[in-house]
Amino acid sequence: MSEGHDAIVVGGGHNGLVAACYLARAGQRVLVVEALDRAGGGARTEEVVAGFRFDLHSAAHNIINMTAIPDELELAAAGLRYDQMDPFSIAVFADGRRVRFHRSVESTVASIAEHDPVEADAYRHFVEVGDHLVTAMLPAIRGDGALRDLPRRLAAVARVMRGGFMERSRDLLGPYESLLQRWLPSELTRAPVAAFAAHAGVGPTVPGGAIYAFWQAAYHRFGQWHGHGGAQNLTDALLTRAAAWGVAVRTGTPVERIVTAGGRVRGVRVGGEELWAPVVLAATDARQAGLELLDPPLAGKVGADLAATRRGNVVQALVHVATDRLPPYADARPGDHAGLQSYVERLGDLSDAWVRADAGELPDPLPLYAFTTSAIDDTLAPPGQHTVYLACPAAPAVLRSGWEASRQAFVDGCIAEVERHAPGFESSVIDAVAWTPDLMMAGQAWPGAHPMHLDIALDQLGPFRPTPALGDHRTPV
Repeated sequence: MSEGHDAIVVGGGHNGLVAACYLARAGQRVLVVEALDRAGGGARTEEVVAGFRFDLHSAAHNIINMTAIPDELELAAAGLRYDQMDPFSIAVFADGRRVRFHRSVESTVASIAEHDPVEADAYRHFVEVGDHLVTAMLPAIRGDGALRDLPRRLAAVARVMRGGFMERSRDLLGPYESLLQRWLPSELTRAPVAAFAAHAGVGPTVPGGAIYAFWQAAYHRFGQWHGHGGAQNLTDALLTRAAAWGVAVRTGTPVERIVTAGGRVRGVRVGGEELWAPVVLAATDARQAGLELLDPPLAGKVGADLAATRRGNVVQALVHVATDRLPPYADARPGDHAGLQSYVERLGDLSDAWVRADAGELPDPLPLYAFTTSAIDDTLAPPGQHTVYLACPAAPAVLRSGWEASRQAFVDGCIAEVERHAPGFESSVIDAVAWTPDLMMAGQAWPGAHPMHLDIALDQLGPFRPTPALGDHRTPV
C-alpha cells in the first residue's frame, strides 16, 4: 500500500477542492482523487460548440460569496474573478411585461410598481421577512455556530415570527406554492419567484420548500455572480491554491473501495493500487460513499437510514445554444441579459411540470429559464456572438420514452419556448447541444443525474443531511 498522505479526498468537484485546500492550509499532506478526466465536477466550463464556451452546470454563484471561503483561501490572488449579475433575474412574459429583480430591493419594487403598486408593496414585505430568515440561517450556511452570533440570530427569528407563531410556522413548514399564493397577489411575482426557488431543485408542492422562496431575499443581500471565463474560473483558482499548498490531484482515477481494517479507515483502492491515509473525506454522493465504496459498508441503523434517503426523478435538463445575437426581447433595457431570464408564466405550470417529470414524462409547457453570460463576459463566444444556457428545472432523470428518442424534441421545445418570449430567437441559432440527464449520468457519474446527490427536502437538510447520524460529516468508521 502506497503511503505518504495525511488525508485523501475522494471527488475533485468544488466541494472536494475547497476541503482539500483547508486541510492543506492546516499543514496536512493531501491527495485528491477524481474519477473524471478533469477536476471541477459541476463547476466546469467547456467548448461545447466550436468557439463557444458553456458552463456545464454551475452558471451562477451565490452561496460561496455568502461565506469567508474566497478570502480565507485567498482565491482572488489565485485568479478568481467574479462579475456581478444585476438584475440577478428578470421575468419575461410573452405579452411583453417585464419585471426586473435588481440587487436593490427599491429598484425591484419600482419595476413591479410599473405594473401594479399593490403587488410591489407585497413583494417588499415578502423580502423583509425573508431577509430576517436569511440572517437566522446564515451561520449554518457559513459553518459558524459561534455563541456570539446567537443574540442576532434570535432577534432575527423573533422578527420572522411577528406575524404570529402559528401563521409563520405554517409559512415555513409548508410548500412554496401555497406560500406564494398567500403572500403575493398575482403571477407577476409568484411565477418568477417560484422559478428562482425551483433552481434549488425543490418542487412547488414539497413540504418545507417555502424556505427556497424566502431565500429570494439572499439574492438581494448578496447578489448573483458569474465566474469570469465561466464557472471553471472557480475550479482553476482552487486548483492553483491547492497546488501552492502542496495538494496532489489525480484525475481519471475512480475509487474502487474505501479500505478499512478494525473499524478504522486505511485508505482507498484505485486500479488495483492501494493508497494509504488515516483520513478519507468523501466529497461524493453520500449513499454511494457509505454503501458502495466503503468496505465493509455502513450497517445497522446508520446504514439503513442512509439507504432510506431520497433522490427523486426530477432534475435539470439543459440545452447549450450558440447564437449570433442575444434573445431579442421587445423593449429590452440595459442589464436584461445579465442574470437569469425566467419564462415561467404561471406557478401552476411549474407545479404541473414537477408532477409530470416525477412520473417520467416531459412537461408541457416546458418550464424554462436562460442565462446569457456572454452578455457580461466577452471571453465565452466569438465577437458579436453569444452563449445561451437554457435550463428546464423540472425534467425527468428517467424518461419513459427514453432520452435518446426524445432529445431532439426537447431541444426543439426549448427553442420554441424562447421564441415565444423573444420573437426572432430561432433565426439566431447557430447550433444547439442538449445536455440531458442520461448524458449527465454517463458523463458526470452522478447517480440519478442529481447534482445535489439527494433531494434537499427539509428532513434532508442541514444537520439532517444526509441523515441525523451522519450530519456532522463523520461516520462510525
